Amino acid sequence: MKDRKKQMFTNPYILMALALISCFLWGSAFPSIKVGYSLLSIGAGDTYEKMVFAGYRFFLSSMIILAFCLLTGRSLKLQKKAHMPRVAFLGLLQTTIQYTFFYIGLSNTSGTLGSILSASSTFFTVIIAHFFYKTDRLTFRRLAGVILGFAGVVIANMRGGGVQGGFSITGEGFVIISSLVGAMAGIYTKKISKDISPFAISGYQLFIGSIILIFIGFIGGGNNIAVTSKSFMLLLYLAFISAAAFTLWTILLKYNGVGRVSIYKFTIPLFGTLLSHIFLQEKFLGFYVITAAILVSLGILLINSAPKSKISQ
Repeated sequence: MKDRKKQMFTNPYILMALALISCFLWGSAFPSIKVGYSLLSIGAGDTYEKMVFAGYRFFLSSMIILAFCLLTGRSLKLQKKAHMPRVAFLGLLQTTIQYTFFYIGLSNTSGTLGSILSASSTFFTVIIAHFFYKTDRLTFRRLAGVILGFAGVVIANMRGGGVQGGFSITGEGFVIISSLVGAMAGIYTKKISKDISPFAISGYQLFIGSIILIFIGFIGGGNNIAVTSKSFMLLLYLAFISAAAFTLWTILLKYNGVGRVSIYKFTIPLFGTLLSHIFLQEKFLGFYVITAAILVSLGILLINSAPKSKISQ
């Protein structure tokens, strides 16, 4: 059974399809979060309200995973006592810390500029993986693929020859910090997924991380969010994003090398840019996005067309 799963999830076409689905879902989070702030009247300085909003989202995500496992007969039991502290640490790192910086940072920058800076996660992932996995060494081919992908992300968000927006610590700076923490979480997810079910990892880390977010948010006075029917439906969609994308991504990391999977994250800003244009009416230039899509595709092709001996497994 394990060999069949490995054969299926290492298939390049299945890998590409599942990775792109995950990235589309994550890309749709950029405009969705900003719409959520508007529906809930959460301002740029409402830090604790943002933490509660994020906590609600991830708590619902964990419940979706739990319901799915109950309906399909999948076990969420952890085989060893040592597994819970590992999953709890991942929840703190990936859900609490990463998304605290992400939510605050995104509210202080544009959806498009935020999507560019979030792409730095792939850079961080490739660099960190170089020191943790012998089969994920930073080769010229991998570096070239990452540079092509990042160039595509920048071009996708160009406005009249440049990228709009300045730089602030609590805006662009926090998005970059979020990307760094996310990269570290991805490496750690790969490590613990060898012994723990992807569904258990995603479900428990989202639950633990969400409880911490809600607790801190409530202590800070962010419990005055008035959830309406519209905002609740949006919360459900955001919860579905996390439940589906995190679980799929964990499965892909379990059976593939970090570098081979993470390169697809360069498509998140492309989806984010397109969807921000559709739902937020942020400026969009088709020529740049088409050029960006070509560069990102070349970057993905460059990394994933390497000989199997050079692709991390």
